[in-house]
Amino acid sequence: MTETTLTEQHRELLDQVLDKWSLQILEALCGSPLRFNELRRAIPLVTQKSLTAALRRLERNGMVERVVTGTRPVAVEYRITPLGDSLQDLIDALLHWTTETLPAVERARASFDDA
Repeated sequence: MTETTLTEQHRELLDQVLDKWSLQILEALCGSPLRFNELRRAIPLVTQKSLTAALRRLERNGMVERVVTGTRPVAVEYRITPLGDSLQDLIDALLHWTTETLPAVERARASFDDA
């Protein structure tokens, strides 16, 4: 295994694509493209402002694309890109890790809080 240093660029990218709303947006878009209001319904706790900001971050980082359809009236859809889709295995691995380690983490938290 090679040694890798976590740089400012690494931290910034991870912060932008693995934050609370971005993960939920990527999960929602894995099935099919969605319009803005469909995303809001899929993620009921997100505010319009937070959803807009997260979509812009994901689009800027190449994880999501914003597509204006030629229908009448004009509609905008958000789609996961191949780059965004490449995160799926990593996200699945993180979810597996959290599921496996959560009991140990909860014990450590309880021990810390009791001390």
